[in-house]
Amino acid sequence: MTALDDEHLSAVSGDGTVAVPTYDRSRLTTGIVHLGVGGFHRSHQAMYLDRLMNEGKAHDWAICGVGVLPGDVRMRDALKAQDGLYTLVLKHPDGTFEPRVIGSITEYLLAPDDPEAVIEKMASPQVRIVSLTVTEGGYNIHHVTGEFDVENPAVSADLADGAVPATSFGLVTEALRRRRDRGVGPVTIMSCDNIQGNGDVARQVFTAFARLKDPELADWITEHVPFPNSMVDRITPVTSAEDRAMVAERFGIDDAWPVVAEPFTQWVLEDRFAAGRPPYEEVGVQVVDDVEPYELMKLRLLNASHQALCYLGHLSGYRYAHEVAQDPVFARFLLDYMDQEATPTLHPVPGIDLTDYKHTLIERFANPHVRDTLARLCAESSDRIPKWLLPVVRHNLASGGQIVRSATVVAGWARYDEGTDEQGEPIEIVDRLAERLHAAALRQREDPLAFLRDREVFGDLVDDPVFTDAYLAALRSLHEAGAHATVEALVRPA
Repeated sequence: MTALDDEHLSAVSGDGTVAVPTYDRSRLTTGIVHLGVGGFHRSHQAMYLDRLMNEGKAHDWAICGVGVLPGDVRMRDALKAQDGLYTLVLKHPDGTFEPRVIGSITEYLLAPDDPEAVIEKMASPQVRIVSLTVTEGGYNIHHVTGEFDVENPAVSADLADGAVPATSFGLVTEALRRRRDRGVGPVTIMSCDNIQGNGDVARQVFTAFARLKDPELADWITEHVPFPNSMVDRITPVTSAEDRAMVAERFGIDDAWPVVAEPFTQWVLEDRFAAGRPPYEEVGVQVVDDVEPYELMKLRLLNASHQALCYLGHLSGYRYAHEVAQDPVFARFLLDYMDQEATPTLHPVPGIDLTDYKHTLIERFANPHVRDTLARLCAESSDRIPKWLLPVVRHNLASGGQIVRSATVVAGWARYDEGTDEQGEPIEIVDRLAERLHAAALRQREDPLAFLRDREVFGDLVDDPVFTDAYLAALRSLHEAGAHATVEALVRPA
């Protein structure tokens, strides 16, 4: 077994089975600070930079990863022990595994350990981009008002006079203040999260926090700091113990935290930067003037389809996304949702054949080697459903379009959050609103609209009889006939 660190890279490469960095990592300098280093960032943005570096480019754009939460200590320990190196394994549908050691992350800081070090790193002149994958919930947007949630206790603590910054908002805002005061110029704040208009949302929340802290600084940010929008795509399951064992057994690498992912990858990025950027377009990134058509396509076709398969699939007894997508009934249901409900809400997407894209999604979901768990897809639904699926519902309600499949997905979520599947097995609800949602779901046998009455999540949908009629019919079928029969009835020819 070979340890994964700079000292042992030549041994890791061995007979050439495992690709390793061909560049001198000791000569890299940090140009990007990334908040929220998880599996997706390491399978996607860090991978694109590694490609560039292997071509002899972007050596002044290495990444300093930052963990903002106390739980990020595990990532800190794994990456520090391995000099920032990790193994990315692409799992092809034919069973081929393609390993590569990624070397673009050269530093890692944990904010709870040393917030001052994180702030100073972002304030340093050599850093020109601060990027983010902090999940949908990390932007602190109130679901009903759509505004920055100033009542969040962590935000309130950061806004107190003399507070040591602890949130991403406090850390980034203080770094921007120092850059302004020192005359080193702004950075670009680059969101890579699955949110429509993710750059616009990032601008909204960081500027809102800054305005509460220092109105003049907020004005400076508004004038000088760009927040480009982006669309990112690569299915990246949570790393499992089996994945670690696979990397050890197949490739002889002792890697504390490898990453596995599908072969497909896409990144569409708005070309708006304050102090330059890596030449991403040279390694397949689509650098464009307008990201919105691409992001709507991805959020409403891929991400919403993940929600369409996860709850109903789990209730049907499946535990992995590929099991659901390989079921002809579910595959037809997903395509019908995409064709009849999601596609009518999209703008034309330059250079994309939507028919091919939708069929490719089903093929990607059905890849048996990725083993994406339904539990991962079902997690944090109160952050995901309002951003990915409910915009489709509202668009179609306003235009007279179809909503029956979307309503069935929402009903599937409500049934899932009862906390027991159709086989009587317990369901672990992973959601920031888990307790509240579970309590509402348990009431719906007597009050079928109980789950939908949560206006923080659903707004006024409970007041729309077109939606509630479809929702109630689906929920009744889920209780009486079960999830698979409910889906089958929707795809059965009239």
